Amino acid sequence: MSTTASVKSMTRGIWIAYGTNGVVGSIRHSDDGYVVVMSGADAETGVYPSLDVAKGALYSHMSPGSDWPRYHQH
Repeated sequence: MSTTASVKSMTRGIWIAYGTNGVVGSIRHSDDGYVVVMSGADAETGVYPSLDVAKGALYSHMSPGSDWPRYHQH
């Protein structure tokens, strides 16, 4: 009989990004870094080394001319 260990990434925090028309995405802090997911996306946009870099990455995936989103930590 063998046992396998599963490794799960622990979420340390989540920030929801709000644009003028509602939620545009989220940033989740995990063991791997800051994970960006855009609203309606099927996959992560990427994993970034800091919250500021992740916020910039999320903004860069918004429509051109968009205002900087508001972030609320949960």
